[in-house]
Amino acid sequence: MLTLDLTNAPRWHDLAPGVRVQLRPLTTALMVATRSDPVVEAVPEDASDEERAVAFAKALARRAVLGWEGIGDADGNPIDPSPEAVDALLDVWPLFEAFQLAYVAKGLALEQEKNASAPSPTGSTAGASATARPAKARAGTAPRG
Repeated sequence: MLTLDLTNAPRWHDLAPGVRVQLRPLTTALMVATRSDPVVEAVPEDASDEERAVAFAKALARRAVLGWEGIGDADGNPIDPSPEAVDALLDVWPLFEAFQLAYVAKGLALEQEKNASAPSPTGSTAGASATARPAKARAGTAPRG
C-alpha cells in the first residue's frame, strides 16, 4: 500500500555522524525544477552517467536543503547552507553517497516498484510450467527390446 504524507513537512536526514541536513520533501515539482536547472541542462551530451548524476544531485540539493547541523568552515565555525556550500558538501564522497541513499533513492523507490515483476509463488517449482511432452508412439513400429 502506498502511504501518502499529506503534511509535506521537511525532514532531517543523517548523512554522517554529527552531520544532518533538513530537506524539503522530494516532490514532483522539485524533480521537474531540478531537471530544468540551467546547470543540469548545460551538461554536455557526451558526458558520462556519473557526471550527469553529480550535476543532478547538486542541483537537487541546492533546492532541497533548508538547513543543516554539523557543517562548518575551515576554521570550524558553523556555516549556513548556500549554493556553494551545498556543492562543497556533495563533493565529499561519503556525504554524496549518503544523500543519494537517504533522499534520492527513497524518493525513486516508488518508480522502481512499478517496473518490478510480481513475486513468484513460493516453492522451487511453483509457477513453472512443464515444457517436456511425452513422445508419441510411432505407428507401425514395434518397441525394440
